[in-house]
Amino acid sequence: MERLWRSLKYEEVYLKAYESVAQARRGISAYFEFYNHERLHQALGYRAPQQLLEEVERRADPAATP
Repeated sequence: MERLWRSLKYEEVYLKAYESVAQARRGISAYFEFYNHERLHQALGYRAPQQLLEEVERRADPAATP
C-alpha cells in the first residue's frame, strides 16, 4: 500500500500544480485508472492489476471465458 501512495505522489501529485480541489480529484482519479488498467507492475510480473484480476477470474471460472 505504501508503494501506491509513493507512486501517486511522485508520478502525479508532485508533477502537477493543481489549481483547485476539483482539479486534484480529477487528476488523481485519472491516475488511479491508469495505475490499475495500464501501468505495468514489476511485482505482478509486469502486468497491470486489472489484467491480473481478469486472469485470476478466468482461472476460477473457465466457463466464463469469452
